Amino acid sequence: MEAPPDNDVLWARSLHFTHNDGSPALGGVSLGVREGEIIAVSGPRGSGKTTLLRCLSGLLPVRRGEVWFNSAPVHTMGPLARERLRRDRFGWIDPAPALLPELNVWENTALPLMLRGTSRRRAKTAALEWLERLDVGHRSHRHPHQLRQSERQRVSIARALAPAPTVLFADEPTAPLHRADRAQVLRTLTTAARSHGITVVLATHDAETAALADRTVALLDGRRVTTVHLPPVTESEGRAACSLSV
Repeated sequence: MEAPPDNDVLWARSLHFTHNDGSPALGGVSLGVREGEIIAVSGPRGSGKTTLLRCLSGLLPVRRGEVWFNSAPVHTMGPLARERLRRDRFGWIDPAPALLPELNVWENTALPLMLRGTSRRRAKTAALEWLERLDVGHRSHRHPHQLRQSERQRVSIARALAPAPTVLFADEPTAPLHRADRAQVLRTLTTAARSHGITVVLATHDAETAALADRTVALLDGRRVTTVHLPPVTESEGRAACSLSV
């Protein structure tokens, strides 16, 4: 195996992935992500964006190809080693918030820190700081069912940022938000990542979101392409028809 370049915190070569039903998801994708870089993985729905993020983060075991994190071969790690890597070094934001209903907002946000062994007091302080940055600090003692959808997603983003991960994987992180909310949350996310040196791999099919990244990697049918023409979307989703070039 050839180790990745020294300046790449995340590196993948010839990634292939096939779903259990036999349908292809990735067809030989290679990329390198530099430390502190914000990279957007763009393309229409079904292009393989989520699968790529899940392979890079160790959520899905790689069947063909290689994934390296700081010169460590993720593709040869067992399930427990990949789980530790995700807990200690990676953060993840889903399109839909997944919060524990029995915990309040600050406890949900502090949970990843406490799982790492941070004291409850220090974890709470960090959680409240990020909740304030994302304009949901006033909801810190509420439970998820008492929040609006957009507030729950802000909490999910705060939870991912609070442990200061080395790499943050964000899969359509602002999908549940209205356009005005999306812009504010994305500014907070990108500013925080840059100020803390967090590498971000962001999956999106929204041109305005991709424009905030340092660089864009476009996918179509599981392969890297030069240009992706994004299909029109409904106004209710708050996105306009657009095309991306890299």
